[in-house]
Amino acid sequence: MDLERLAGVIRDARARIEAASDLDELSDAESETLGRRSEIAVARSGIGRLAPDRRRDVGRAINEAVGTLTAAVEDRRSALQAEAENVLLEQDRIDLTLPYGRPARGTHHLLTRTMEDVCDVFRAIGYEVAEGPELELAWYNFDALNTPPTHPSRFESDTMYVEPFDDRERSGPDELLLRTQTSPMQARFMEKNPPPVYVVVPGRVFRTDTWDATHSPVFHQIEGLAVDSDITFGDLKGTLAYFAREFFGVSARTRFVPHFFPFTEPSAEMLVWFNDEWLEMLGCGMVDPNVFEAVGYDPAEVTGFAFGMGVERLAMVRHGITDIRHFYDSDLRVLGQFR
Repeated sequence: MDLERLAGVIRDARARIEAASDLDELSDAESETLGRRSEIAVARSGIGRLAPDRRRDVGRAINEAVGTLTAAVEDRRSALQAEAENVLLEQDRIDLTLPYGRPARGTHHLLTRTMEDVCDVFRAIGYEVAEGPELELAWYNFDALNTPPTHPSRFESDTMYVEPFDDRERSGPDELLLRTQTSPMQARFMEKNPPPVYVVVPGRVFRTDTWDATHSPVFHQIEGLAVDSDITFGDLKGTLAYFAREFFGVSARTRFVPHFFPFTEPSAEMLVWFNDEWLEMLGCGMVDPNVFEAVGYDPAEVTGFAFGMGVERLAMVRHGITDIRHFYDSDLRVLGQFR
């Protein structure tokens, strides 16, 4: 490519860039003028075939052209972003000449309301509601729940410990941590209360999860525990099927599939038929005898079941929310839809 032709390419490219009316068009223009298949890219790849006395001049001219067009793209991008921001500001502008109306009233956050709705379902059938500490001992979070010291969930890659400990592969029962589940209240509640026990425990939990559309390092769970004489898996299924109908509507159906949890045996995941599809909703199972022994109950005299559900998961399914971050962004345009 001679220098005159290069100058023409630059003129055409600048015109293409300046004509972009939005960021998508600008991205297309950038690809056409500076991408791997652009005329400039082709010219650059052919520098090695030029006569030695022309390589330096043509190479310098191409590099200058790339710099010029790159700057033009960035300038246009800044201008388009500024235009988009101005449009948003204009749309969100408050007209101070409008009559003053009644101020908006505050309301419970959607997650709080979801927890209250779940607790109300279980209160109606005789369960009590309890709360537990967010700063927890490893014994309650793991050992009492039949989770051995070498279990992967106890590693620092999964659990937030208050202080580092010497053996990175093991956490002792006295280690302080931010609870990874509301399940520790199973042990705490049974320690202080003789059977029968019927309790649900809402609260925040903490894990070293990556912040994305479906995960958060801080989220909410509701734990449920029922302990009495002669409780069966059929009682578990009936209780959770009742919950599903009360929470999701009378047409909600349930299905249980085998799963594994250290503190229940057998264990299952409950799926709910909602909006024409089966959705994983919660984990559950019969309380493992080792858990009863850890809190001083006689597994020969009592049986029980436990279940745990994510509050964010329940709210997302119930209201058709696809990004968990909407719960925490404090954007009233989103949260105000669920007043």
